[in-house]
Amino acid sequence: MDHSVTLLIQHHVRTDAVPEYEAWLKDIAKAGRQFPGHMGVSIIRPHGAGTPYTMLLRFDSHEHLADWIDSATRNSFMERAHPWLESVQESEVETGLEFWFTPPSVVPLRAKPFKQFLITLSAIYPLTQIVPWLLSPLLNLAPLRQWPPVQGLIVVLVIVYLMVYVIMPRYTRLVARWLFH
Repeated sequence: MDHSVTLLIQHHVRTDAVPEYEAWLKDIAKAGRQFPGHMGVSIIRPHGAGTPYTMLLRFDSHEHLADWIDSATRNSFMERAHPWLESVQESEVETGLEFWFTPPSVVPLRAKPFKQFLITLSAIYPLTQIVPWLLSPLLNLAPLRQWPPVQGLIVVLVIVYLMVYVIMPRYTRLVARWLFH
């Protein structure tokens, strides 16, 4: 993971070309997955007038990223998209994981604290009821019965994992319109 690279790409898309561009995004993402070292792409769609589409493209090495950038496949896709774009910006390549989470030139959206509270509560409360019940066969094993703090740690680990990797990414996308307005 230490040698992975992330490329930030921003496209300002003409408003009349958004449907074509959206279809193009699906096609180029699918094509990119076929290249060696491809580790994923995240697409951040515009959240307001004048904001760009932002793509975070990850490869396992500079060499594999360069192969994609210089490929005939990518060049063909870029030629196809050119008429729909007002501007294109490709930022320098960053290494490691830190860049994956916060692209530097994207203005973060801020949800009101009461909305964050309601979303978090509505996700965590059911988990605090369901997870201990589901884990009860494990938690009732003889060695774990003697260690209530370990039982609590196991429950918390499962809840936090589910919140971070499973529930909140999907849940926030589902309620994004309400959450960020």
